[in-house]
Order: sequence, then C-alpha cells, then structure tokens
Amino acid sequence: MEALSVLAIPLCGGIVLALWGHKTWAAELGALMSLATFIAAAVLAVRIIDHGPLLVAQELVFIDSFNVFLVALTAFVAFTTSLFSRPYMRIEQHHGKLSPNMLRLYHSMFQLFTFTMLLALTTNNIGILWVAMEAATLTTALLVSLYRTPASIEAAWKYFILCGVGIAQALFGTILLYFASEKVLGAGGGALLWTHLNEVKALLEPTVLSLAFVFLLVGYGTKVGLVPLHSWLPDAHAEGPTPVSAVLSGLLLNVALYAVVRCKVLVDGALQNHMAGNLMMGFGLLSVVVAAFFLSRQKDIKRMFAYSSIEHMGIMTFAFGMGGPVATFAALLHMTVHSLTKSAIFFAVGHASQKAGTQIMERIRGLIKLSPAVGWGLMLGALAILGMPPFGVFTSEFMILTATMHSQPWATPFLLISLGVAFAAIFGKVQPMVFGETSVQRLPHPPALIPVFVHLGLVLMLGLYIPPYLADWYREAARLISP
Repeated sequence: MEALSVLAIPLCGGIVLALWGHKTWAAELGALMSLATFIAAAVLAVRIIDHGPLLVAQELVFIDSFNVFLVALTAFVAFTTSLFSRPYMRIEQHHGKLSPNMLRLYHSMFQLFTFTMLLALTTNNIGILWVAMEAATLTTALLVSLYRTPASIEAAWKYFILCGVGIAQALFGTILLYFASEKVLGAGGGALLWTHLNEVKALLEPTVLSLAFVFLLVGYGTKVGLVPLHSWLPDAHAEGPTPVSAVLSGLLLNVALYAVVRCKVLVDGALQNHMAGNLMMGFGLLSVVVAAFFLSRQKDIKRMFAYSSIEHMGIMTFAFGMGGPVATFAALLHMTVHSLTKSAIFFAVGHASQKAGTQIMERIRGLIKLSPAVGWGLMLGALAILGMPPFGVFTSEFMILTATMHSQPWATPFLLISLGVAFAAIFGKVQPMVFGETSVQRLPHPPALIPVFVHLGLVLMLGLYIPPYLADWYREAARLISP
C-alpha cells in the first residue's frame, strides 16, 4: 500500500494541477501533495527497514534497501523544492516572466516529474524503468522551456534531442538484456523483471550482457551527465527555472545513475570480471577532470554549478565502478549529501539572481549586505559542495579518496588535482558575490530560505555524525549492489 501511495499521490497531483494549476492556491496544493508524497515515502522506508524488501503489484514494484533510500531522498528534496517554488515563482510572475497558464504547466509538470522519478526508482521491470526515464525527459523538457525565450527553447530542444538519442541507446541495451534473459527465463514480461534477472544472472550470456551494458551506460550515462555526453546539462540548468535546476541536479541525475548501477549488478554476475566497473571508472574520472577545468571558464552562476554537478556525478560513478564496501558506502553517502547541498545552493542562487536581475556572476555582488540569509546560504553551500570539513561532502570524498588510494592508486592524482581546481574556481567566484559592494534593491516577496538551511544542516550533521540506523541502511544497500 505504501509503495503504491508513493506513486499515486504525485500522479494525482499532476492531473489535478493540470486542471487548476492557474489558481492562486496552486502552489500551496503542490506543496501539500509533495508533503504527502514525502510522508508516504518515509512510512515506506520504515516498513523496508523493519521488514525487508517488498514486492507488490504482481511483481512490478520492488523496493529494497538501495532504492527506498533514494525514494525517501527524492520525495524529501521534491517537497523542499516545492516550498522554495512558492515565493520564487510568484516573484517571476510579478516580474512578468510567467503567465497563469505557464504556472499551471509548471505545477502539473513538477508533480508528474516527481512521479516519473519515483516510478523509475520503484519499478521491478527493466522496460518500465526505460519508459519512466523517457517520461522524465519529456516532463523536464517542458519545464526547461517554461519561459519560452529563444535561449530556453534552444536549451530544451538540445536536452530533448541529446537525451532522446541517449535513451534510444538505453532501449537497445534493454532489448539485448531481454534477448539474453529470454533464453534462461523464457519469453514474456518475467524476463525483464530485475528480481528474476538477479537470481539467474550467472546463467546469462556474458557476450550479450557486456554489449548490453555498453549501450545502457551510454544511454543512461547521457542522463547522468557523464562526459562527453554532458553538453545538454549546463544549458538546461541555466535557462530553466531555478527550482527545475534544483531537482535536475539533486534528483534526476541520481535516478539515472541508479539505473546504471542496477544494470551493473547483473553484468558483474554474468561476466565475473570488472568490465562494467572499469567502464564506469573511466567515464567517471573523465567527467571529474573535464568538469573541474570547465568551472573556471563559466560566467553564468547556474552554468557553473551545473558543471559542479557533472563533476560530482563523475565522482559517484567512479566510486560505484570501483566497487567494494567502502567505496560503495561512500558513493551512497555522496549521493545523499550532493543532492541536499546542490539543491540548497540552487535555492540560494535563485534568490540571488532574482535580487540582481541577472545570472552573470560579475553583476551579483554584496549579498551579505543585501540579504544576509541568502549570502550565508550561498557561501555555506559553496563551502559544503567544495568538500570543506565538517560538511558531509568532505566525509564522502575522503572515503572515496582513501578507497582509491587502496585499490586504484593511479587515479588518486587525477581526483586530487581536479578537486583542487574546482575549489579554486568556485570559491574564487562565489566570494566576491557574497562579500562585494552592491546597490541592488530588495525583492517584492520574502524568499523561502528555510529549505536552504534545513538541507545544509542535514549535510553538516552527516559530516559530524551518521545516525546508526542510517549507516546500517547504507551498509545494507552497499552489500546489495557490491557483494
């Protein structure tokens, strides 16, 4: 019941807001639906922790320790983003950027986007996973083009085309996976159920599985934002509404990486070697290095933090590819703290760019004087994402680096140099934005800053203390995907 509620609430919310999303109370209704989704996800998480994996709806929905952690994280960030959206979108309407019909599209697509991500996370069917990822592409393309400016339409078109090509590669990989499983499990939908595939993964044809993983990694890796498949991501972040940037960086990239990791488990079992892990490490490390050096060239603040997302997704992909209990635990922790930190940063960036009337960093100055809460939110968020102790990003990155030194020492210099370059680039640009001189006026509506400091507070807590039940949760998830 809890698993189906997690899916039904945002789906119903999207339908309702498609009809009445232009009303003045639509933002409150959207936040209420997101809260209900988060409560259902929290109840589901408790159920999985207490009673173990859950298989419902004729085996179409499967929840275990790995995906329920991402379900809870997705529902939480979607809820806090909906709270941030209320004043942010009203300010955009006040500035004449949005009409009531545009708001209706935004509120309904936000709920449907949440639904598609949760469907991708909870489905047991590899085919439905592909459908959910494609649906997420369609909903976010509409959100990225919300402002209907030439730049936003171009960004949405690039996003749709590149991710459409990528998702076509993933479809071919899924077909190959079915081709291999059909010989073992027989024809029919059961040959695409992940639980069935996981039971017989050692019997699957290794050559077909290795080829399938290449297509699946390229396909879903496009959605993760891995280099060289990343070029849609900075444009989509820069031109879409800031709440969309928050959920793109904080949630959608995680869901795409989840799909890759699920497929890696099957390939590892079939091949009994490290081919899948080596590919993930290669793409991950390339993404870290390229994104770090692109950071210093950015002038748009949202584009800069989009490249930061590419860097961090590369770190996670590298850690999952490396495997082992420590690296996998650290990758799961990094997923959590990156989602919380990056969404908090985009919340602060949204208000900062609204105050300055621009996203160009050279024109945003003196946030600490104009609005201390926004200034400190951006500064603390930047320090957190750069891995400064005692924030949780430092803990996860330290664990990944130590695991790298132990099992893949050749990669350590690349990671250290890239992290150093990223630190210099981001800190050097954020510091004058927060502490420089300014003459900007105040906003017509007070900003929603509670989500910023709630997220950063959680990231700080995870750097200082990981509650035992959460640590056990990560360990169990790490055991499932990296035995």
